[in-house]
Amino acid sequence: MNNETTLVDIKNVEIRFPLSGDFLNQIKFRGGKFVREQEFVHAVNNVSLGVKQGEALCVVGESGCGKSTIARTVMGLLNPTAGQICYQGQRIDNLSNKALMPYRRKMQMIFQNPYASLNPRMTISQTLAEPVKFHNPNLNKQEIEDKITDVMSSVGIDPSWGVRFPHEFSGGQRQRISIARALAVDPEFIVADEPISALDVSIQAQVLNLMMEAQEQRNLTYLFITHDLSVVQHFGTRVAVMYLGTVCELTTASNLFSNAQHPYTLALLSAIPRLEDNKPNHIKLNGEVPTPVNLPSGCVFHGRCPHANERCSREIPQLIATDSEHQVACHAVAEGRL
Repeated sequence: MNNETTLVDIKNVEIRFPLSGDFLNQIKFRGGKFVREQEFVHAVNNVSLGVKQGEALCVVGESGCGKSTIARTVMGLLNPTAGQICYQGQRIDNLSNKALMPYRRKMQMIFQNPYASLNPRMTISQTLAEPVKFHNPNLNKQEIEDKITDVMSSVGIDPSWGVRFPHEFSGGQRQRISIARALAVDPEFIVADEPISALDVSIQAQVLNLMMEAQEQRNLTYLFITHDLSVVQHFGTRVAVMYLGTVCELTTASNLFSNAQHPYTLALLSAIPRLEDNKPNHIKLNGEVPTPVNLPSGCVFHGRCPHANERCSREIPQLIATDSEHQVACHAVAEGRL
């Protein structure tokens, strides 16, 4: 892996979704006059991440923290409200569909639900042939068939099954087909949005190993979205921990499990069940996750953090480097209180 080359750069990205409806629905009568009131879901708040060439950057956090929103924004399925998405130094979030086309081949996505992402009316061969034909118009029929056979074999799917439809496969097989579709155009970068969360544990391991083999053979780079820390330990190179639309800790996978520093990360790690633990020492967080419609002032975690003080409630912490491979956004860590 070349640690010096950043393939995908997420710069100060903010993503907000309006809740107020159209212009007329935003007009309210307050204090004897008409005013315009707008409400937003603040899904992602000033997130900056660099995905290095050849690595697997995992983004973890509980449901609703903005992981999948980041993934879809990187792929151009959502437009950022603020900030930039860059690929090899070229900004791509503001490009037209035509200008973005060369990047479509380089960047592919594996979705959480493989059945929903496959066309039920197309056979597997047709599904895999479609992107190959689109991105390689000069290939003849035999070359396309050879390409499909090769990619199906590489993910453990019998090429003779190409005449079947998605409903004729199990969940694990469908996810292999989704991986094959992503690999069919020879991408450089793959966004995987919780690709194994709906699968049995034994199948999860098979799919993860398949993705790791593909990474090694094809020099792939992954942005891997998950809520399962055991997956991170097995698959990830680096880890970004998100809470309520912000990155609170960024470090290597090994460092996360041996030297986590942010209070939220410590709480996540304490919740992992361990068979050898006769007396589990779970960190119990008080309160509920705040609403992303009305974000708390200061650190978004301060209302549940056992180490919060007055500064935490008024000042937003920034990611600071605690060593060469570790960044934490926490006032308690910066002040040496934790």
